[in-house]
Amino acid sequence: MTAPRPAPPRRFRARANGDGTVYQRKDGRWEAAGYVLATGNTRKRVRVNGATRKDAMTKLTEKIADSNRGLPIAAADSTVSAYLAYWLDGVAVHHLRENTHTRYAASIRLHLNPGLGTKKLARLTTRDVRTFLDGLRTTCQCCAQNRDSIRRSCCAIGQCCGKRLSPLTMTYVHAVLKSALEHAVREDELPRNVARNVKTTTPRPRRFQPLTATEARQLLYAADGDRLHALYELALRTGLRKGELLGLHWEDLDSGAATIHRSLQRTRSQGLTVLNTKTLASERRIALPTECINSLKIHQEQQEEERQTAGTGWTDNGLIFTTTKGKPLDPTNLTLRFRRLLHSAELRTIRFHDLRHSTATLLLEQGVDLVVIKELLGHAHIGVTAGVYAHVRLRLQRQAIDTLNVALGGVANLPDDPSTTAVVR
Repeated sequence: MTAPRPAPPRRFRARANGDGTVYQRKDGRWEAAGYVLATGNTRKRVRVNGATRKDAMTKLTEKIADSNRGLPIAAADSTVSAYLAYWLDGVAVHHLRENTHTRYAASIRLHLNPGLGTKKLARLTTRDVRTFLDGLRTTCQCCAQNRDSIRRSCCAIGQCCGKRLSPLTMTYVHAVLKSALEHAVREDELPRNVARNVKTTTPRPRRFQPLTATEARQLLYAADGDRLHALYELALRTGLRKGELLGLHWEDLDSGAATIHRSLQRTRSQGLTVLNTKTLASERRIALPTECINSLKIHQEQQEEERQTAGTGWTDNGLIFTTTKGKPLDPTNLTLRFRRLLHSAELRTIRFHDLRHSTATLLLEQGVDLVVIKELLGHAHIGVTAGVYAHVRLRLQRQAIDTLNVALGGVANLPDDPSTTAVVR
Protein backbone atom coordinates (compact mmCIF):
# COMPACT_ATOMS: atom_id res chain seq x y z
CA MET A 1 0.00 0.00 0.00
CA THR A 2 1.37 3.36 -1.06
CA ALA A 3 1.71 5.91 1.75
CA PRO A 4 -0.14 9.22 1.12
CA ARG A 5 2.07 12.03 -0.03
CA PRO A 6 2.51 14.88 2.48
CA ALA A 7 0.62 18.04 1.63
CA PRO A 8 2.84 20.56 -0.12
CA PRO A 9 3.67 23.67 1.93
CA ARG A 10 1.29 26.53 1.45
CA ARG A 11 2.61 29.10 -0.98
CA PHE A 12 1.93 32.77 -0.50
CA ARG A 13 1.85 35.43 -3.17
CA ALA A 14 5.22 37.07 -3.70
CA ARG A 15 5.27 40.53 -2.18
CA ALA A 16 6.06 43.56 -4.29
CA ASN A 17 9.05 45.80 -3.70
CA GLY A 18 8.48 48.04 -0.71
CA ASP A 19 5.86 45.78 0.86
CA GLY A 20 8.39 44.17 3.22
CA THR A 21 8.93 40.52 4.05
CA VAL A 22 7.09 38.09 6.30
CA TYR A 23 8.16 34.72 7.68
CA GLN A 24 7.38 32.30 10.49
CA ARG A 25 9.81 32.04 13.38
CA LYS A 26 10.89 28.85 15.09
CA ASP A 27 8.61 29.59 18.06
CA GLY A 28 5.57 29.57 15.75
CA ARG A 29 4.96 33.34 15.71
CA TRP A 30 5.07 35.35 12.51
CA GLU A 31 7.43 38.25 11.93
CA ALA A 32 7.24 40.96 9.28
CA ALA A 33 9.94 43.47 8.39
CA GLY A 34 10.11 46.48 6.12
CA TYR A 35 11.64 49.90 5.59
CA VAL A 36 9.82 52.98 6.87
CA LEU A 37 10.51 56.65 7.40
CA ALA A 38 12.40 57.34 10.64
CA THR A 39 13.29 60.49 12.54
CA GLY A 40 15.85 62.72 10.83
CA ASN A 41 14.35 62.04 7.37
CA THR A 42 16.09 58.64 7.16
CA ARG A 43 14.75 55.19 6.40
CA LYS A 44 14.95 52.36 8.90
CA ARG A 45 14.10 48.67 8.84
CA VAL A 46 11.52 47.78 11.48
CA ARG A 47 10.22 44.41 12.61
CA VAL A 48 6.81 43.52 14.03
CA ASN A 49 5.38 40.19 15.07
CA GLY A 50 1.99 38.58 15.57
CA ALA A 51 0.29 35.30 16.40
CA THR A 52 -0.69 34.82 12.77
CA ARG A 53 0.69 35.87 9.41
CA LYS A 54 -2.24 38.24 8.96
CA ASP A 55 -1.59 39.93 12.31
CA ALA A 56 2.06 40.55 11.48
CA MET A 57 1.25 41.87 8.00
CA THR A 58 -1.48 44.16 9.35
CA LYS A 59 0.95 45.77 11.79
CA LEU A 60 3.61 46.23 9.12
CA THR A 61 1.10 47.62 6.63
CA GLU A 62 -0.02 50.23 9.17
CA LYS A 63 3.57 51.34 9.73
CA ILE A 64 4.27 51.56 6.01
CA ALA A 65 1.03 53.52 5.46
CA ASP A 66 2.04 56.03 8.16
CA SER A 67 5.47 56.27 6.57
CA ASN A 68 3.94 56.98 3.16
CA ARG A 69 1.94 59.83 4.74
CA GLY A 70 5.18 61.38 5.98
CA LEU A 71 4.89 60.30 9.62
CA PRO A 72 8.27 59.12 10.93
CA ILE A 73 8.28 55.88 12.89
CA ALA A 74 10.24 56.17 16.12
CA ALA A 75 12.08 52.92 16.63
CA ALA A 76 13.07 51.61 20.04
CA ASP A 77 16.65 52.82 19.64
CA SER A 78 15.45 56.40 19.21
CA THR A 79 15.41 58.81 22.12
CA VAL A 80 12.46 59.40 24.40
CA SER A 81 12.20 62.93 23.02
CA ALA A 82 11.94 61.66 19.43
CA TYR A 83 9.30 59.12 20.31
CA LEU A 84 7.24 61.66 22.29
CA ALA A 85 7.31 63.99 19.28
CA TYR A 86 6.14 61.18 16.98
CA TRP A 87 3.43 60.06 19.42
CA LEU A 88 2.11 63.57 20.12
CA ASP A 89 1.86 64.77 16.51
CA GLY A 90 1.29 61.46 14.75
CA VAL A 91 -0.97 59.55 17.15
CA ALA A 92 -2.42 61.56 20.04
CA VAL A 93 -3.40 64.50 17.84
CA HIS A 94 -6.10 62.37 16.18
CA HIS A 95 -8.07 61.53 19.35
CA LEU A 96 -7.44 64.49 21.68
CA ARG A 97 -9.30 67.77 21.87
CA GLU A 98 -7.10 70.69 20.83
CA ASN A 99 -6.82 72.17 24.33
CA THR A 100 -5.88 68.75 25.73
CA HIS A 101 -3.26 68.34 23.00
CA THR A 102 -1.83 71.75 23.94
CA ARG A 103 -1.54 70.72 27.60
CA TYR A 104 0.16 67.45 26.60
CA ALA A 105 2.63 69.41 24.46
CA ALA A 106 3.40 71.75 27.36
CA SER A 107 4.06 68.81 29.72
CA ILE A 108 6.43 67.27 27.18
CA ARG A 109 8.24 70.52 26.40
CA LEU A 110 8.63 71.77 29.98
CA HIS A 111 9.16 68.56 31.92
CA LEU A 112 9.52 65.28 30.02
CA ASN A 113 12.02 66.38 27.38
CA PRO A 114 14.39 68.15 29.82
CA GLY A 115 14.27 65.23 32.27
CA LEU A 116 14.13 62.13 30.04
CA GLY A 117 14.44 63.32 26.44
CA THR A 118 18.05 62.25 25.82
CA LYS A 119 17.58 58.68 27.10
CA LYS A 120 17.14 55.80 24.66
CA LEU A 121 13.56 54.57 24.58
CA ALA A 122 14.57 50.90 24.71
CA ARG A 123 16.85 51.47 27.71
CA LEU A 124 14.34 53.45 29.78
CA THR A 125 13.82 51.76 33.15
CA THR A 126 11.43 52.07 36.04
CA ARG A 127 14.25 53.56 38.11
CA ASP A 128 14.78 56.27 35.47
CA VAL A 129 11.12 57.26 35.63
CA ARG A 130 11.06 57.23 39.43
CA THR A 131 14.26 59.29 39.66
CA PHE A 132 12.85 61.76 37.14
CA LEU A 133 9.60 62.21 39.06
CA ASP A 134 11.42 62.54 42.39
CA GLY A 135 13.66 65.22 40.92
CA LEU A 136 10.71 67.01 39.38
CA ARG A 137 8.99 67.02 42.76
CA THR A 138 11.92 68.67 44.57
CA THR A 139 13.28 71.01 41.88
CA CYS A 140 12.40 74.70 41.70
CA GLN A 141 10.71 75.13 38.33
CA CYS A 142 11.79 78.76 37.92
CA CYS A 143 15.43 77.71 38.23
CA ALA A 144 14.96 74.64 36.01
CA GLN A 145 13.37 76.68 33.20
CA ASN A 146 15.52 79.82 33.68
CA ARG A 147 12.49 81.95 34.38
CA ASP A 148 14.35 84.09 36.90
CA SER A 149 17.02 85.13 34.40
CA ILE A 150 15.68 84.79 30.85
CA ARG A 151 11.92 85.13 30.80
CA ARG A 152 11.80 87.57 33.69
CA SER A 153 8.56 85.97 34.82
CA CYS A 154 9.70 84.80 38.24
CA CYS A 155 8.68 86.54 41.42
CA ALA A 156 12.26 86.37 42.78
CA ILE A 157 14.62 87.67 40.10
CA GLY A 158 18.15 86.37 40.50
CA GLN A 159 17.43 84.01 43.35
CA CYS A 160 15.63 80.72 43.97
CA CYS A 161 11.98 81.15 44.87
CA GLY A 162 11.47 77.43 45.60
CA LYS A 163 8.51 77.03 43.26
CA ARG A 164 7.55 73.34 43.12
CA LEU A 165 5.09 71.50 40.92
CA SER A 166 1.76 70.72 42.53
CA PRO A 167 0.89 67.04 43.11
CA LEU A 168 -1.87 67.40 40.51
CA THR A 169 0.62 68.55 37.85
CA MET A 170 3.00 65.75 38.82
CA THR A 171 0.23 63.22 38.28
CA TYR A 172 -0.61 64.81 34.93
CA VAL A 173 3.00 64.64 33.66
CA HIS A 174 3.20 61.00 34.77
CA ALA A 175 -0.07 60.23 32.96
CA VAL A 176 1.23 61.75 29.70
CA LEU A 177 4.36 59.59 29.87
CA LYS A 178 2.32 56.47 30.62
CA SER A 179 0.06 57.10 27.63
CA ALA A 180 3.00 57.54 25.26
CA LEU A 181 4.80 54.41 26.48
CA GLU A 182 1.57 52.42 26.35
CA HIS A 183 1.34 53.16 22.66
CA ALA A 184 4.99 52.08 22.23
CA VAL A 185 4.04 48.73 23.79
CA ARG A 186 1.07 48.34 21.43
CA GLU A 187 3.38 49.01 18.46
CA ASP A 188 5.85 46.37 19.72
CA GLU A 189 8.51 49.03 20.27
CA LEU A 190 8.76 48.14 23.96
CA PRO A 191 8.09 44.91 25.84
CA ARG A 192 6.40 46.66 28.77
CA ASN A 193 5.37 50.09 30.03
CA VAL A 194 7.94 50.96 32.69
CA ALA A 195 6.04 54.09 33.74
CA ARG A 196 3.15 51.95 35.00
CA ASN A 197 5.40 50.41 37.65
CA VAL A 198 5.94 53.80 39.30
CA LYS A 199 3.38 54.83 41.87
CA THR A 200 2.87 58.52 42.51
CA THR A 201 1.21 60.04 45.54
CA THR A 202 -2.47 60.72 45.08
CA PRO A 203 -2.96 64.50 44.87
CA ARG A 204 -5.13 66.15 47.45
CA PRO A 205 -8.53 66.87 45.93
CA ARG A 206 -9.47 70.46 45.37
CA ARG A 207 -12.08 71.86 47.69
CA PHE A 208 -15.09 73.98 46.97
CA GLN A 209 -17.78 75.64 49.01
CA PRO A 210 -21.09 75.70 47.14
CA LEU A 211 -23.62 78.42 47.71
CA THR A 212 -26.28 77.82 50.31
CA ALA A 213 -29.94 78.31 49.38
CA THR A 214 -29.89 81.74 51.02
CA GLU A 215 -26.74 82.78 49.15
CA ALA A 216 -28.14 81.47 45.86
CA ARG A 217 -31.28 83.60 46.29
CA GLN A 218 -29.09 86.58 47.17
CA LEU A 219 -27.08 86.10 43.98
CA LEU A 220 -30.18 85.86 41.77
CA TYR A 221 -31.60 88.98 43.41
CA ALA A 222 -28.37 90.89 42.67
CA ALA A 223 -28.38 89.60 39.07
CA ASP A 224 -31.90 90.94 38.46
CA GLY A 225 -31.51 93.63 35.85
CA ASP A 226 -28.07 92.41 34.78
CA ARG A 227 -27.64 91.98 31.05
CA LEU A 228 -26.76 88.28 31.61
CA HIS A 229 -29.44 87.59 34.20
CA ALA A 230 -30.80 84.69 32.11
CA LEU A 231 -27.35 83.08 32.02
CA TYR A 232 -27.00 83.16 35.82
CA GLU A 233 -30.51 81.76 36.16
CA LEU A 234 -29.63 78.85 33.88
CA ALA A 235 -26.32 78.21 35.62
CA LEU A 236 -27.89 78.00 39.09
CA ARG A 237 -31.10 76.20 38.19
CA THR A 238 -29.72 73.63 35.70
CA GLY A 239 -26.03 73.16 36.58
CA LEU A 240 -24.78 73.68 33.01
CA ARG A 241 -21.05 74.13 32.47
CA LYS A 242 -19.72 77.54 31.43
CA GLY A 243 -18.86 76.36 27.90
CA GLU A 244 -22.26 74.71 27.51
CA LEU A 245 -24.02 77.93 28.49
CA LEU A 246 -21.96 80.07 26.10
CA GLY A 247 -22.44 77.52 23.29
CA LEU A 248 -26.24 77.46 23.51
CA HIS A 249 -28.11 78.47 20.35
CA TRP A 250 -31.71 79.63 20.15
CA GLU A 251 -32.47 76.60 18.00
CA ASP A 252 -31.46 74.39 20.95
CA LEU A 253 -34.54 75.53 22.90
CA ASP A 254 -37.80 73.74 22.20
CA SER A 255 -40.99 72.99 24.19
CA GLY A 256 -39.64 74.10 27.54
CA ALA A 257 -36.42 72.07 27.22
CA ALA A 258 -32.85 72.62 26.06
CA THR A 259 -30.69 70.28 23.99
CA ILE A 260 -27.06 70.35 25.11
CA HIS A 261 -24.66 69.20 22.40
CA ARG A 262 -22.19 72.07 21.95
CA SER A 263 -19.65 73.97 24.02
CA LEU A 264 -17.87 77.26 23.38
CA GLN A 265 -14.12 76.99 23.96
CA ARG A 266 -11.05 79.10 23.23
CA THR A 267 -8.41 77.19 21.27
CA ARG A 268 -4.96 78.27 20.17
CA SER A 269 -5.57 77.74 16.45
CA GLN A 270 -9.18 78.93 16.05
CA GLY A 271 -9.76 81.29 18.98
CA LEU A 272 -13.34 81.21 20.24
CA THR A 273 -15.04 78.29 18.57
CA VAL A 274 -18.04 76.03 19.17
CA LEU A 275 -17.01 72.39 19.71
CA ASN A 276 -18.70 69.18 20.73
CA THR A 277 -19.47 68.69 24.41
CA LYS A 278 -16.86 67.44 26.87
CA THR A 279 -17.97 63.78 26.61
CA LEU A 280 -20.68 61.80 24.87
CA ALA A 281 -22.59 61.67 28.18
CA SER A 282 -22.60 65.48 28.20
CA GLU A 283 -24.94 65.44 25.20
CA ARG A 284 -28.34 65.56 26.87
CA ARG A 285 -31.76 67.18 26.90
CA ILE A 286 -32.84 68.93 30.07
CA ALA A 287 -36.13 70.45 31.19
CA LEU A 288 -36.06 74.19 31.85
CA PRO A 289 -37.70 75.73 34.94
CA THR A 290 -40.41 78.34 34.37
CA GLU A 291 -38.11 81.06 35.77
CA CYS A 292 -35.47 80.25 33.15
CA ILE A 293 -38.02 80.30 30.33
CA ASN A 294 -39.28 83.71 31.41
CA SER A 295 -35.73 85.08 31.75
CA LEU A 296 -34.83 83.79 28.29
CA LYS A 297 -37.85 85.51 26.76
CA ILE A 298 -36.77 88.81 28.30
CA HIS A 299 -33.19 88.19 27.18
CA GLN A 300 -34.34 87.53 23.61
CA GLU A 301 -36.19 90.85 23.54
CA GLN A 302 -33.09 92.64 24.83
CA GLN A 303 -30.93 90.92 22.22
CA GLU A 304 -33.30 92.05 19.47
CA GLU A 305 -32.97 95.65 20.68
CA GLU A 306 -29.17 95.31 20.64
CA ARG A 307 -29.39 93.91 17.11
CA GLN A 308 -31.37 96.95 15.96
CA THR A 309 -28.90 99.30 17.66
CA ALA A 310 -25.83 97.59 16.15
CA GLY A 311 -27.32 97.55 12.64
CA THR A 312 -24.80 96.27 10.09
CA GLY A 313 -22.23 95.78 12.86
CA TRP A 314 -24.21 92.87 14.30
CA THR A 315 -22.71 89.38 13.96
CA ASP A 316 -25.52 86.86 13.48
CA ASN A 317 -24.40 83.45 14.78
CA GLY A 318 -27.52 82.18 16.54
CA LEU A 319 -25.95 82.18 19.99
CA ILE A 320 -28.15 83.01 22.97
CA PHE A 321 -25.49 84.79 25.02
CA THR A 322 -23.37 87.24 23.04
CA THR A 323 -21.73 90.63 23.29
CA THR A 324 -23.69 93.76 22.42
CA LYS A 325 -22.43 93.28 18.84
CA GLY A 326 -23.55 89.67 18.58
CA LYS A 327 -20.11 88.11 18.93
CA PRO A 328 -19.49 85.09 21.21
CA LEU A 329 -18.84 85.87 24.86
CA ASP A 330 -15.27 85.17 25.95
CA PRO A 331 -15.22 82.73 28.92
CA THR A 332 -12.56 84.83 30.64
CA ASN A 333 -14.69 87.98 30.37
CA LEU A 334 -17.64 86.07 31.82
CA THR A 335 -15.48 85.11 34.82
CA LEU A 336 -14.62 88.77 35.42
CA ARG A 337 -18.28 89.80 35.17
CA PHE A 338 -19.23 87.05 37.60
CA ARG A 339 -16.68 88.24 40.17
CA ARG A 340 -18.04 91.75 39.97
CA LEU A 341 -21.54 90.37 40.48
CA LEU A 342 -20.43 88.50 43.61
CA HIS A 343 -18.86 91.69 44.96
CA SER A 344 -22.02 93.72 44.34
CA ALA A 345 -24.09 90.99 46.01
CA GLU A 346 -21.70 91.04 49.00
CA LEU A 347 -21.03 87.32 48.61
CA ARG A 348 -17.78 85.43 49.13
CA THR A 349 -15.64 84.82 46.06
CA ILE A 350 -16.25 81.49 44.32
CA ARG A 351 -15.53 80.17 40.85
CA PHE A 352 -18.18 80.21 38.17
CA HIS A 353 -17.96 76.40 38.07
CA ASP A 354 -19.05 76.36 41.72
CA LEU A 355 -22.54 77.39 40.58
CA ARG A 356 -22.76 73.93 39.00
CA HIS A 357 -21.75 72.31 42.29
CA SER A 358 -24.23 74.52 44.14
CA THR A 359 -27.05 73.24 41.91
CA ALA A 360 -26.22 69.60 42.59
CA THR A 361 -25.75 70.18 46.33
CA LEU A 362 -29.09 71.95 46.70
CA LEU A 363 -30.86 69.22 44.70
CA LEU A 364 -29.37 66.51 46.89
CA GLU A 365 -30.42 68.34 50.04
CA GLN A 366 -33.95 68.44 48.67
CA GLY A 367 -33.93 64.65 48.33
CA VAL A 368 -33.60 64.44 44.53
CA ASP A 369 -32.39 61.03 43.38
CA LEU A 370 -28.70 60.75 42.49
CA VAL A 371 -29.49 59.25 39.07
CA VAL A 372 -31.55 62.31 38.13
CA ILE A 373 -28.71 64.63 39.18
CA LYS A 374 -26.22 62.55 37.18
CA GLU A 375 -28.35 62.94 34.04
CA LEU A 376 -28.85 66.66 34.65
CA LEU A 377 -25.13 67.35 35.10
CA GLY A 378 -24.09 65.12 32.20
CA HIS A 379 -21.66 62.95 34.17
CA ALA A 380 -20.43 59.85 32.32
CA HIS A 381 -20.79 57.57 35.37
CA ILE A 382 -22.89 57.80 38.49
CA GLY A 383 -19.76 57.04 40.51
CA VAL A 384 -18.45 60.47 39.54
CA THR A 385 -21.59 62.14 40.87
CA ALA A 386 -21.52 60.06 44.06
CA GLY A 387 -17.85 60.82 44.67
CA VAL A 388 -18.13 64.56 44.09
CA TYR A 389 -21.08 65.00 46.42
CA ALA A 390 -20.25 62.40 49.05
CA HIS A 391 -20.23 65.09 51.76
CA VAL A 392 -23.87 65.95 51.03
CA ARG A 393 -24.95 62.31 51.10
CA LEU A 394 -23.22 61.88 54.48
CA ARG A 395 -25.15 64.83 55.87
CA LEU A 396 -28.42 63.39 54.59
CA GLN A 397 -27.55 60.03 56.14
CA ARG A 398 -27.06 61.73 59.49
CA GLN A 399 -30.44 63.40 59.19
CA ALA A 400 -32.06 60.08 58.30
CA ILE A 401 -30.42 58.35 61.26
CA ASP A 402 -31.56 61.14 63.58
CA THR A 403 -35.11 60.79 62.25
CA LEU A 404 -35.08 57.06 62.91
CA ASN A 405 -33.53 57.63 66.35
CA VAL A 406 -36.36 59.96 67.34
CA ALA A 407 -38.94 57.47 66.03
CA LEU A 408 -37.41 54.80 68.24
CA GLY A 409 -37.68 56.99 71.31
CA GLY A 410 -34.15 58.38 71.31
CA VAL A 411 -32.90 61.94 71.28
CA ALA A 412 -31.78 63.61 68.05
CA ASN A 413 -28.05 64.17 67.85
CA LEU A 414 -26.81 67.69 67.30
CA PRO A 415 -23.47 67.23 65.52
CA ASP A 416 -21.28 70.11 64.51
CA ASP A 417 -21.97 71.58 61.11
CA PRO A 418 -20.23 69.31 58.62
CA SER A 419 -17.76 70.80 56.25
CA THR A 420 -19.20 71.68 52.89
CA THR A 421 -16.13 70.67 50.96
CA ALA A 422 -15.91 68.14 48.19
CA VAL A 423 -13.81 66.98 45.30
CA VAL A 424 -14.07 69.07 42.15
CA ARG A 425 -14.76 67.28 38.86
